[in-house]
Amino acid sequence: MSSATVNSVSNTAVTTGDGNPVKFRKDHNINWWLTAAIAVLSLTILVPLYFTIVTALKTPAEAGTFALPTSWQWHNFADASAKVNYPKAALNSAIITVAAVVLTLLTNTFVAYAVARNMDKRFFRFLYYFFIAAMFVPFPVVMLPIAKQMGTLHLDNQLGLIILYMVLGLGTNLFIATGFIRSIPVSLEEAARIDGASTWRIFWTIIFPLMSPINATLAIMTALWAWNDFLLPLIVLTDQSNQTIPLAQYVFSSQFATNYPMAFSSYLMAMAPVIIVYVFAQKWVIGGVMRGAVK
Repeated sequence: MSSATVNSVSNTAVTTGDGNPVKFRKDHNINWWLTAAIAVLSLTILVPLYFTIVTALKTPAEAGTFALPTSWQWHNFADASAKVNYPKAALNSAIITVAAVVLTLLTNTFVAYAVARNMDKRFFRFLYYFFIAAMFVPFPVVMLPIAKQMGTLHLDNQLGLIILYMVLGLGTNLFIATGFIRSIPVSLEEAARIDGASTWRIFWTIIFPLMSPINATLAIMTALWAWNDFLLPLIVLTDQSNQTIPLAQYVFSSQFATNYPMAFSSYLMAMAPVIIVYVFAQKWVIGGVMRGAVK
């Protein structure tokens, strides 16, 4: 198509059946000021990440500067893995993270469904605001009572830690999932009830599959929390063989305090799995939160 034809088409007025002109959406121009601001703010993450990477590949004598290492010390990763018993710690973190994600999806979503479909009842409305209010309670306030309770119940182990992740995340998960469930038409459930489906079957065959974006969001948020968490494993786990990666890395703050390259190598190995997961799943996190925040 020639440029003259393009110009003639662009200048032709298109109207609807009632004679009103059709308005075409113009492509949005790039906001360079906002782009520049985002680029500058991204340096708050990129600069520390660069410093971590170059430090992990240096000798202890070279650590502390932003310069590239004179010789690349790749053996720091193997040394750090051996010092913290990385395979064992990574396995413990993986078990806790996967179990916490599965139990969270199986329980929190069902609670959100019950609350979302019964918000007109006083009891369920009280439960909703009760769990939402729990989001605003600082964890240090309940830290010692939780540690005492888990010890009394003999749950100062991986199972107790998994249960805590499932329970303590209920407020945030309920807030996100309830808004999304209320946007699902009730007519779908009514049609299923006419066909004889129970509430349990309606949830698992209709509601739960429709919650895929929210389920992905809850799974990723729970996984990031359980994998990176340091405080809960510190106060709950009493057996050193069950320690997670953050607990295993705590050794660098004492015994190997001066060997920063080895410590930073360990930090990078702990960061790698969650960074990879988040890079490929960030659209699910953002999209799920936005869908769950509105009715």
